[in-house]
Amino acid sequence: MPTVDLNADMGESFGPWKMGDDAALLSIVTSANVACGGHAGDADVMAATMTLAHQNGVGIGAHPGFMDLAGFGRNRMSVPRGTLQNQVRFQVGASLGMAKSVGAKVRHLKLHGAMANMASEDEKMARDLYEAALSVDPDLIIMVLAATAQQKAVEALGCAWAGEIFADRAYNDDATLVDRSLDGAVIHDAELAGARMVEMVKAGAIITQSGKHIPTRIDTICLHGDTAEAVQIAGSVRRQLEAAGITLAQFSGQA
Repeated sequence: MPTVDLNADMGESFGPWKMGDDAALLSIVTSANVACGGHAGDADVMAATMTLAHQNGVGIGAHPGFMDLAGFGRNRMSVPRGTLQNQVRFQVGASLGMAKSVGAKVRHLKLHGAMANMASEDEKMARDLYEAALSVDPDLIIMVLAATAQQKAVEALGCAWAGEIFADRAYNDDATLVDRSLDGAVIHDAELAGARMVEMVKAGAIITQSGKHIPTRIDTICLHGDTAEAVQIAGSVRRQLEAAGITLAQFSGQA
């Protein structure tokens, strides 16, 4: 039977400002993408999130984004490529160090927000950012937006990678995500999200907003921890996948 990982972005609170219900999500998902202080999170939140993930047996990933706390990393930014690479190294290094301090290990890397969207359109940008992360830890599994320029970049690098699809986002016909400013871009219906994931995993394809099927390797399914329905969507996706005979487990990552 097919096996798939379920991941969520988390650790995105900052100081007294709380974002999402990480504790609830960590009882459902198999992998966690933990903010590294660029777009969200801080040292205390990172430590607490990684500790709880480790206690729950959930795989930990570094989740770097643009240095954009005010915009939650969702503003497209023009940053010199060398500087952007160093910002990724900075965030990945912080993630690795914090994980080690709590007895855990960072398994994977996933780019956040606008940085990820831009890298899904620009293979050279994706490759530059992945090379920066791998220069800090060459054993990282790179989580990519399946069937985009991100996947082309990891295939060219020959590194370990995992193909990701989204439970709570709609797709364009080029496998990129529909812009959040457009109607229907974000899926709030938990039952619909679960049913979509069963359909896509069984088909081995991304199904776009227009109904187009894009065949791709599906290793992991993501939901955004900052949405109001995140816990309900996670629960629905897990329940419907398991009911369809699909096993939930951490991805192994392969070149």
